[in-house]
Amino acid sequence: MKPIVAIIGRPNVGKSTLFNRITRSRTALVDNMPGVTRDRHYGEALWNDAPFLLVDTGGYLIDDEDAFAGAIRDQVTQAVAEADAVVMVLDGKGGISPYDRDLVTILRESHPKVFYVVNKIDGEKQEENLYDFYSLGIDHPYPVSGEHGYGVPDFLDDLVASFPEAAAYPKEEEEIVNVAVVGRPNAGKSSLINRLTGQKRLVVSDVAGTTRDAVDTMLKRDGQLYRFIDTAGIRRKGKVKDKLEKFSVLKAIKSMDRCDVALILIDSSEGVTDQDVTVAGYAHEKGCGVIFVFNKWDLVPEREKNPKLFKERLDMGAKFLSFAPFTTISALTGQRVEKIFGQIRSVYDQYNTRVSTGDANRIIEWATERTPPPLHKGKRLKFFYNTQVSVKPPTFVSFVNYPDAVHFSYRRFLMNQIRDFTGLDQTPIKHIFREKTGRMEFGPKPEENTNTRNKGHKDKESRNKIQKKKEREKQRLKKLKRDGQ
Repeated sequence: MKPIVAIIGRPNVGKSTLFNRITRSRTALVDNMPGVTRDRHYGEALWNDAPFLLVDTGGYLIDDEDAFAGAIRDQVTQAVAEADAVVMVLDGKGGISPYDRDLVTILRESHPKVFYVVNKIDGEKQEENLYDFYSLGIDHPYPVSGEHGYGVPDFLDDLVASFPEAAAYPKEEEEIVNVAVVGRPNAGKSSLINRLTGQKRLVVSDVAGTTRDAVDTMLKRDGQLYRFIDTAGIRRKGKVKDKLEKFSVLKAIKSMDRCDVALILIDSSEGVTDQDVTVAGYAHEKGCGVIFVFNKWDLVPEREKNPKLFKERLDMGAKFLSFAPFTTISALTGQRVEKIFGQIRSVYDQYNTRVSTGDANRIIEWATERTPPPLHKGKRLKFFYNTQVSVKPPTFVSFVNYPDAVHFSYRRFLMNQIRDFTGLDQTPIKHIFREKTGRMEFGPKPEENTNTRNKGHKDKESRNKIQKKKEREKQRLKKLKRDGQ
């Protein structure tokens, strides 16, 4: 396993900015408002050929000034406990805070390997601000600028030098199934991941919008490695006015770009809403596998506990995802939560399925013979060749003489035939139609003679006729000149 490095500090000292700088990404949300980060956020980092995991944490406060202060402290404590090294970030512009003294004292007692970083030092002239921090009993504070990169290379050199030999951390090439948990605010996304992992991995609250960032959680179950991506709740666009919430929603939608399967959580106590259908539409556009999860099933009255009725209501608005399986759970009580892993694996296996070219050709050939395509301007549509070009999702290409003339109803018919013959009944499928003229692309044009041997022979014959005609004309002129005419 790679070394784990936790970044901690009081609010608004630049932890997330430094996290993005070291991981060379923009995965952590950054804002001038303190308290943006609440959960632990993991990222891959590499320096001097030494890989390690970097953990961004929320701002540590001793007092409960914020409603989430206690939960954030728990997250920071867990991050420090599992870390091989801790990086405490201090504010080079704001100076020393009482919280800094308390946190330094806690770290001295709880962790043997701590690096103290004074952030917001943009150049050598500002390094004189370091002197105040020696009063905390720090032997070697590192002057850095997370925003501009000043001093970061020197700090990282010393950080990776403290790791064990790189050979102890072999490169992992295990297959990972990426699962994004998306839905409306307060649908129970973080509670579900906490239940799956068996620990308080994410901050949970009754307050809608608790999760702001897209947070990755690694989990191994039955030999399979999963990456669960917790996301912010996606509200209707008209209700999203706060700048921070806009960024959170954008990251939630973007998280589906890197997922194989999306768990769309629906609050069963509120029923299926238009926004649930909208979120499902986002997943459909991204082309990922989808599983509908009706959460809070324990809150549904007994007389209304009819899963099929919930699915029918969902299909009325989201017909484009009628193939997606569904389940009913309670993240609070753990009811049927374990069954989610089996569904994820089933959807992922289909999502990653490859069909041979021979089978693809036979499926389309049989379908077109059974139900011939309609005429286009009096001409029959011809399917020349069919093949699968990619997976995730399975993507098929059919070469047709008139691809734009394939009616959407016939496209749907062919899609259903592919599903029936291949058994891909739980995954999205893409079917692309491309033009094929019916002749080899590198062959001669229609107006040209296709028999090159005869064509060359006729060209030679015509040249000989022209040459003989010229010679006869010359002889006629010579004869006329000789006869004095």
